[in-house]
Amino acid sequence: METRRPDPDALLHKVIQEDDQIIHRAGHLKIFFGYAAGVGKTYSMLEAAHAAKDAGIDVVAGYIEPHTRPETLKLLDGLEQLSPLDVKYKGITLREFDLDAALERHPQLILVDELAHSNAEGCRHRKRYQDIEELLKAGIDVYTTINVQHIESLNDVVASITGVIVRERVPDRVFDQADQVELVDIEPEELIKRLDRGKIYRTEQARQALAHFFVPKNLVALREIALRRTADRVSRRAEEDAKIDRQRFAAEEHIMICLSASPSNANVIRTAARMADAFHGAFTALFVETSGDITEDAQKNLRENLHLAEQLGAKVATVYGDDIPMQIAEYAQVSGVTKVVLGRSNNRRRMFSTKKNFVDRLTVLAPELDIYIIPDSRPPYAPAQRSFKGLAFQFSWADVGKMIAILVMTSLVCVLFDRFGFSEANIITIYILGVLFISMCTKGVLYGLIASLVNVFIFNFLFTDPRFTLQAYDSGYPITFLVMFAAALVTSTLTMRVKSQAHRQALKAWRTEVLLETSQKLQRAKDVENILSEAAEQLKKLFDCSILFYPSLDGVLQPPLYFPKAGEEGSKGIYAAPDEQGVAQWVFKNNKHAGATTNTLPGARCLYMAVRNHDTVFAVVGIALNERVLEAFDQSLLVALLGECALALEKEKVGRAKNEIELKAQQEQLRANLLRTISHDLRTPLTSISGNANILLGNAAVLDEAKRRRLYTDIYDDSMWLINLVENLLAVTRIENGSMDIHMEPELLGEVIQEAMDHLSRRRDEHEIFVQLKDDLLMARMDSRLIIQVIINIVNNAIKYTPAGSKIVIRAFAKDGMAHVEIADNGQGIPDDAKARLFDMFYTANNHRGDGRRGLGLGLSLCKSIISAHGGTIGVRDSVPHGALFYFTLQAEEVDLHE
Repeated sequence: METRRPDPDALLHKVIQEDDQIIHRAGHLKIFFGYAAGVGKTYSMLEAAHAAKDAGIDVVAGYIEPHTRPETLKLLDGLEQLSPLDVKYKGITLREFDLDAALERHPQLILVDELAHSNAEGCRHRKRYQDIEELLKAGIDVYTTINVQHIESLNDVVASITGVIVRERVPDRVFDQADQVELVDIEPEELIKRLDRGKIYRTEQARQALAHFFVPKNLVALREIALRRTADRVSRRAEEDAKIDRQRFAAEEHIMICLSASPSNANVIRTAARMADAFHGAFTALFVETSGDITEDAQKNLRENLHLAEQLGAKVATVYGDDIPMQIAEYAQVSGVTKVVLGRSNNRRRMFSTKKNFVDRLTVLAPELDIYIIPDSRPPYAPAQRSFKGLAFQFSWADVGKMIAILVMTSLVCVLFDRFGFSEANIITIYILGVLFISMCTKGVLYGLIASLVNVFIFNFLFTDPRFTLQAYDSGYPITFLVMFAAALVTSTLTMRVKSQAHRQALKAWRTEVLLETSQKLQRAKDVENILSEAAEQLKKLFDCSILFYPSLDGVLQPPLYFPKAGEEGSKGIYAAPDEQGVAQWVFKNNKHAGATTNTLPGARCLYMAVRNHDTVFAVVGIALNERVLEAFDQSLLVALLGECALALEKEKVGRAKNEIELKAQQEQLRANLLRTISHDLRTPLTSISGNANILLGNAAVLDEAKRRRLYTDIYDDSMWLINLVENLLAVTRIENGSMDIHMEPELLGEVIQEAMDHLSRRRDEHEIFVQLKDDLLMARMDSRLIIQVIINIVNNAIKYTPAGSKIVIRAFAKDGMAHVEIADNGQGIPDDAKARLFDMFYTANNHRGDGRRGLGLGLSLCKSIISAHGGTIGVRDSVPHGALFYFTLQAEEVDLHE
């Protein structure tokens, strides 16, 4: 028998998940699951809590629903209980779970009853399961309870059995992601007996429940659904433990539903979600946006259905077009959809209609798709009526003027046609063409309709017998008028539809262009503030609202950057109030949306979203929607734009970290080079000193005075070279560490140069050194001890690398408010390729002294650092006719001779 090896990728994924759980210390969720109230969920939860407490776990009862059952209330004894949060709502006081108190208390385990409960207004979250998610993120284990009818995907199934639509529901993911689910089960007959004995509800409530919900047929069906749901969960966990590659299933099956404003669409979404779960397939919800407008009630239904699809794990996509079956077929073929789930209403087909219905057309367009039809058991539903925004008379003097002008022009043209003997058909064509122009040049269909009607009357008045009356002798004229009006009306309607489609396509193209432009601008941005500024400008362009960005620095949320739209420049105090910043802080901490239009802190003025890449939050954005609700496409566009922003911020962070690593590597290389160079270059002078000292110690008596003096001179020169080396090293270290103090004072440049001349190398006597000052009173702002060091280093460098007898000239003069110092020699000069690196640390241009010693390459680097710290410039160029000329500048200081 062949043993199946564990899939390496699946094993690695599980190890990473376990490591992430250890690092983040997320709490564990245990759900006590039942099929109806009274089965003993809360009782079992309290018993488990006492067992945990006896095992030494810190247990707190966060919120337990008030019960009339003595045996349940008795189990609360011995458990620490949090005080409920009193929330005033419409004149009454409601008692809710106090989330902040639970987070502050932070026990190991907390009990929170009724997972599906809806919180009162004023609480942080609208749903209790969101409270529990925050507790889990904080590392607190949670015990909670729920009944089967509160699971979102099963809501319509339960409603079809019991006839009761449950309003409080939780997404399936909350149930599926629980670490442990314990099914609390009793026989339906025993549950009914408990209800009869008053152990579940009071007498009147129990009587109503027995008559409606708690009937044996309902309880048996609910129990079966709960058992099946629990078994599905166990099966899924077994597959994961057996390392079954579920990605293979997901690649084979792709379930898609079509979003609409129909109330029955929610039933279709839940059915498709159950199918996707059963097939282990991908789940997509497609919305086809047409050119027509829909009513506000239909828009509300559509938003609710979209939110339901997202809760059930669907990926929401939007396409555009009036031919809905065609759009569905094209998207399905491109996206690899295998199954489409549709709803069928009970509306009857129109009489005499020969047009293929929706499903038949889709079957023809995409024969490879498996199409599932979910019938609607509700009463016939009238499709969402189109709103009359296009027909509404949006009065505009400009449009009225255009309409009148075009009517006059077409009438004049028709009069000319009539004079030249053209037929009535030609005249009617001109009027229809005029209606086409009016529809193109005005806003709203109504102008075209008015023009169509007016044209009929004008045609009747001017061109039918008897002329200049509204009567018509010919019996065929009424038909002519009707055809003329119908043709004009159809032309006007089609023109408006084309305009609407063109507008939508242009809007979509513009938004896509903005997204691409955003990507390009963010890639060019250099720092965090620049990135956020570019992103804010693009958001303002898309949504016409003020934007706030809260950047993150070292894991701490920073004060907001405000980018107002026109007219709201002074509103930062409103949008960045302490309460608003608290919402942004919550989003940063929990990595979830909050604020306006969400279920978390909905009373905020702004919608807050995390700018994130996976679990890393780089910033939080606040969007001042001003009670506006973003449509599906706008939400997708916003998420995409923030994703681009997150990538740019991540790139900037990675670049900054890379620069820091490179800097540290350079510093380490610098230290290594320094040690290697010092060890090499110290050996020669130290060997010379020790050798000369040894000669003097052993042979001083036999050496004449000249030889002894020569040895003493060599020892002194080597010692001074070492001292100069150490001083340069110390100066470089102080500059690199930023610990060098620079005391800037006005100084006479001639005195500073003279001071430097007194400390030159002893070999200066071998060279001709001249000082040329155009102004003996030339002064500059400097730290004299550092500038002396600069002059010494440059002149000693010239002495060192030019032959004996060479000429060295030091010049100083003022020009353009700066003091210029030039040090020129007439030696061999410096190659052009070496000039660019001459001031780099440790660069010596491969020059060696005649005594075998090389320089460390620190002197000129130190000079550059000192001059830069003084705000000046330093460089080198060729001297004429040959040699090198070093120069540097300092800020000149004016001298008042009358002081």
